[in-house]
Amino acid sequence: MKGATIKDIIKPAPLREGDKIAIISPATTVKEEYITGAADMLRREGFRVEIMPSAYGPADGSYASSLETRLADLSSALLDPDVKCILCARGGYGCNQLLPYISAEEICENPKWLIGFSDISALHALWLTSGVASLHAHMAKHLTLLPPDDPATSALLGILRGERTMDYIVEPSPFNRLGEATGRLQGGNLAVLNGLAATPYDILQVQPDEDVILFIEDISEAIYAVERMLIRLDFADVLGRIKGLIVGQFTEYRPDRNFSTMEEMISALLSRRGINNIPVAFNFPVGHVDFNLPLIEGERVKLTVTEDKVRLWK
Repeated sequence: MKGATIKDIIKPAPLREGDKIAIISPATTVKEEYITGAADMLRREGFRVEIMPSAYGPADGSYASSLETRLADLSSALLDPDVKCILCARGGYGCNQLLPYISAEEICENPKWLIGFSDISALHALWLTSGVASLHAHMAKHLTLLPPDDPATSALLGILRGERTMDYIVEPSPFNRLGEATGRLQGGNLAVLNGLAATPYDILQVQPDEDVILFIEDISEAIYAVERMLIRLDFADVLGRIKGLIVGQFTEYRPDRNFSTMEEMISALLSRRGINNIPVAFNFPVGHVDFNLPLIEGERVKLTVTEDKVRLWK
C-alpha cells in the first residue's frame, strides 16, 4: 500500500546472460547516440536489449515523447515477462507525470530492476512505495561515454548479475559526523523527492518504526533552495527520525552571502537543529558526476563513519 510503512522489500532476481533489458526515455529528450551506445555496451556484456518504441521520440516539447507514449513504453516494459530490467535513458523532468498510472500491484507482480538517477528518483519512489528495490545508478550517457572498466559501471553490472552487493569505502570529509547506523537505504534527488511531499509517493516521510539511512544529491539548486527543502524535512521530523545521512554530490551551484559551500550550510543546519547523534557522510560519490556509485533503494545497509573513512555496505 502506497504511503504505508515499508516492511518487506522485494529484490528483483539477478540477471543472467541473454536476459532482456528494456531502454525507456520516461522524461526529457535524449541524444540518439547515447541510447544506441548504451544498448551496444549492454549487448557486449551479454544481454539482449530492446529499445522501446518512443525512446528516440518524437519529442513533445522538452519531453522525450508524449505522456501517453512514455507511459506505454514503461507499462510495456514492466508487464513484458521477458524484460528483466528497465534502464532509463535520461532524467530531466517528466517522471512524476507517470506515477498515477502505474499500480503497486503491477510493480510487485513483475519485480524487475529499474535503473536511473536524477528525475528518475520519482520512479524509484514509486518502486519503493510499492515494495520493490531499484537501482540509483548510471544511465545511457555514462554507459556510452565511460570506459568499460569504469568502477561505477562495473559495480552496477556486478549488482545486476548478483555477483556483488554494495560495499563501498570512501575518503572522509571534514564535515562528517562520526558514528554507525543500520537501516533501509532510500533517497535520491532532493528536489524531486521534495516535490512528492505529502503524496502517496513521499518516501521522505519516515515512519516512526522504520530505521532509514537517507541519501540526497542535487544539481543546479541554490544553497538557499536546498536549505529550504531540508528545513521542511526538519519540520516534518524526518531529520530527527533517520538513523544516518549520506550527503552526495551537489553540483553546479554558486556560493552565496551566507555560505560558500553546500556542505557548510548542511552542517550548520544540522548543528542548529541539534541533530548531532547520527552518522553523517559528506561528499559521498553519488549524484550528477561520473563517479556515481550504484545504490540499492530499499536495501538494508550499515553506514560507518570514522575519522579515516566512510563505509557503506550490505
